[in-house]
Amino acid sequence: MIDKENERVIADFQQRLLDWFDANQRPLPWRRTYTPYHVWISEIMGQQTQIERVAIYFERWIARFPDVAAVAAAPEQDILKAWEGLGYYSRARNIQRAARRLLETGNAIPANHQQLLALPGIGPYTAAAILSIAFNLPYPLLDANVERLFARLADIDDPLKQGSTQKRLAAMAKALLHHGNPRNFNQALMELGALVCTPKKPDCPLCPIQDYCQALQADTVDIRPLPAVRQQRVDIVMACGIIRHESLYFIQQRLPDDIWGGLWEFPGGRLKEEESPMQAAAREVAEETGWQVLDLAPLTTVVHHYTRYRVTLHGFICHLPAPLTAPKLTAATRSAWVSLSHLSDFPYPSGHRQLVAALQRQPFSGNE
Repeated sequence: MIDKENERVIADFQQRLLDWFDANQRPLPWRRTYTPYHVWISEIMGQQTQIERVAIYFERWIARFPDVAAVAAAPEQDILKAWEGLGYYSRARNIQRAARRLLETGNAIPANHQQLLALPGIGPYTAAAILSIAFNLPYPLLDANVERLFARLADIDDPLKQGSTQKRLAAMAKALLHHGNPRNFNQALMELGALVCTPKKPDCPLCPIQDYCQALQADTVDIRPLPAVRQQRVDIVMACGIIRHESLYFIQQRLPDDIWGGLWEFPGGRLKEEESPMQAAAREVAEETGWQVLDLAPLTTVVHHYTRYRVTLHGFICHLPAPLTAPKLTAATRSAWVSLSHLSDFPYPSGHRQLVAALQRQPFSGNE
């Protein structure tokens, strides 16, 4: 185990990590300049998302919103559309809320822990990440990669999320932090966990700090950290009506206070007991719009996941009897009739985005 009091050992540990990072760091776009705005966006995007995917979204985001002022001034729908596919859309809304607050006060992104914590969507980890990576200030970081790395380094035989374990990990991060170069040191820890000390089949021979790894010495690397108790998957089955009128399709915008608030969708919902997907689609359309639809025909069924839920969504093309009346919206703030080519201009939850893609690949050619 690394002794906090042994400065020589800690210095050697730190230098090995820094040298490894210099030689092996990935060329991620926010590492070009370490602009605080760029670091902030990359950290929010990196929550629950693989870093390679983050890099793609980051480049698109910066091209569309090059600075805080651009984010603050953009319509919310543009923000949500740029975020589409990353999920957890409250993160995007909080970015805009924070940007507008910064613009109102005339302040830049602050190099102050408490001021960062006061901004929407920025918690202790994100604040520390901005301070250490953007401003090179000595704040330790603990993400999932670093927790796994430390669990092996110290051969910790306790669950990672246990309170005592979290205190131990935090103490390690604080004790080992390189105060002269926290930016690269923290990134080196995370990068090593992402590239070498991986969850499965870690490449120990390539690890620059293998000499300090107690799990390697004890031959317990494969069982560190202790496996988390897996949450039971919850299956949800839903159905929706893809209402077509002449060459237009009906979509509605979700209420602002639900899980996908502000996104667009085809009207629909969960199946009731002993209800078929087709019956559910017709019922949900009636409940959410007041319309009785005709000629329901299956388009496709898609599956998407969020947290511990697996959602199976059945999409049915359907039509309205003449004459066309205005919808009586009960689960949406507004609605629109949109041409097939413009459907993808709107932001959708994952399942409905897949239905739009299916429509555009093979437009339904049934009865008008």
